[in-house]
Amino acid sequence: MWIGWIEFDILLGDVQSLKEKRSVIRPLLAEIRRRFDVSVAEVGDHEQYRRSQVGAGLVAADRAHLIEVLDAVERFVAARPEFELLSARQRDHHSED
Repeated sequence: MWIGWIEFDILLGDVQSLKEKRSVIRPLLAEIRRRFDVSVAEVGDHEQYRRSQVGAGLVAADRAHLIEVLDAVERFVAARPEFELLSARQRDHHSED
């Protein structure tokens, strides 16, 4: 069994409040969840309205599938025009590690 996750550091565009931040982040999380069938959440920078840290994770039977899905999630997030992807960090572990 393979366990993998990816973390994104995101700079939001013209956002002036935490309410506006939620209106950008919630649809992103829902779309990632729907499109890629992964667990996803805002995992940091909760009180900063122009920054967000988002994490996604999944469990897979083989590493190739795990990497394929995580790479697809990264491409999806990077292509979003409403914010700038500052960094993405990806990790994976085998259950026997």
